[in-house]
Amino acid sequence: MVNQIWEMSAVEVHRLLKEKKLSAREVLESSISRVEEVDNELNALPEKCFDRARKIAERIDNNPPNGIRNLHGLPIAIKDYNDLSGVKTTYGSLLFKDNIPKDSDRTVRILEDNGANCVAKSNVPEWAGGHTFNPVYGLTRNPWDTSKSSGGSSGGSSAALASGQVFLATGNDLGGSLRTPAAFNGVVGLRPSPGLIPRGKRYMPFDTLWVEGPMARSVEDVALMLDAMVGHDIGDPLSYPCIENSFLEELDTEYKPSSVAVSEDLGIVPVEGEVRHAFRAAIRKISGFGWDVTHEMPSFAGVLDAFKVLRGLLMATMLGDLVKKYGDQILVDIRKNVQLGFEVKNTEIVEAEKVRRQLTLNMENFFRRNDFLICPTASVVPFSVEKPYVKEIEGKKCETYVDWFSITFAITMTSCPTLSIPCGFTASGLPVGIQIVAPPRNEARLLSFGTRLQEIFRVTGKLPISPRANPS
Repeated sequence: MVNQIWEMSAVEVHRLLKEKKLSAREVLESSISRVEEVDNELNALPEKCFDRARKIAERIDNNPPNGIRNLHGLPIAIKDYNDLSGVKTTYGSLLFKDNIPKDSDRTVRILEDNGANCVAKSNVPEWAGGHTFNPVYGLTRNPWDTSKSSGGSSGGSSAALASGQVFLATGNDLGGSLRTPAAFNGVVGLRPSPGLIPRGKRYMPFDTLWVEGPMARSVEDVALMLDAMVGHDIGDPLSYPCIENSFLEELDTEYKPSSVAVSEDLGIVPVEGEVRHAFRAAIRKISGFGWDVTHEMPSFAGVLDAFKVLRGLLMATMLGDLVKKYGDQILVDIRKNVQLGFEVKNTEIVEAEKVRRQLTLNMENFFRRNDFLICPTASVVPFSVEKPYVKEIEGKKCETYVDWFSITFAITMTSCPTLSIPCGFTASGLPVGIQIVAPPRNEARLLSFGTRLQEIFRVTGKLPISPRANPS
């Protein structure tokens, strides 16, 4: 039986679009049909823009684009933290429930200039967080088990991808907002090196913690999307011209590492037994392929506390004025984070930056002897949608609402590109992911190695799926 269009990979549909064997309108209508079929069970894409997308598809079909980076009308989801011209952008906040930006932000504009066609905005937590729910659109469910969280903050993007509603989706990542939901939903997400993908005006121009990144159902599809996102933008001083002709084409050049280091917990975080079990099984699978698997680990001493200080500063800078003006109309956890940023001492900031400098030196020495570092993407398996966040892991209390994804924000502090791919499942059938860390600006080699691991784990071939209610 021939697959429906929405079931195909982004790379496959992209090829058919280029060869004019499919029209942008045909592909769009297949995506819209799938959204209408399943999203009422997931609430991944609450803000639809079908009419806008149909006009764009018609324009693309009438004037077929050229260029190696052009997506030729592939339907995508844009995260509701990113401005999309003429479509509501709420950031999950009632304060912005009627906000309709005139212009798309830099990240989205590059994608649209390169032929991406947005079908809908994907759901997010209010301002930030690891579980996707907000007072504007409600909560998003995990298609592998609709009683479970889709993670956050890119939970809507991840659930939409896993269920076949779109081929590609934007994500962004501060402490794990792209990687955690990728793991929870069994999809692929790339946190790139700072500056590879230009960011919008809302972000601090010289901050390196918060980055934009591509999400898809496979490494190949992520590479395709990355090609359409990169480049220098005069408005983002950290952005730079990409030297790769095409990340997708670079996948044909297989990169075989000599040494891969693995760790279940980076030596600093608690990890659930189910995650450890799945991670150990994944590491056994990748042993014996011609590269050394070691347990050498750079020191992450002090990183978690340092991240919280720097995150607090960033939140205070970005949201402090809103909190001052609107007070208790802002989510209490966000207010606490902002307050932390205002109350932090100068000595704590100095110490946090010293920790970050030392970590950079540690990673430099580590990568002189190892090609990649692999660890779990999330310390926990997808939890109940009724929980606002994880409060305890293996008997260890989480002090704040972000502590449970410490394993991702420890990696954030390295500024290294990190790829999250699914590696297996729990006994109840929930996906588990690993994050692969590479030296800065080594995305091409990282993606190449990711495709090799993807072949070994054989999880991505199970997507897309239809929503499942309590499959166990």
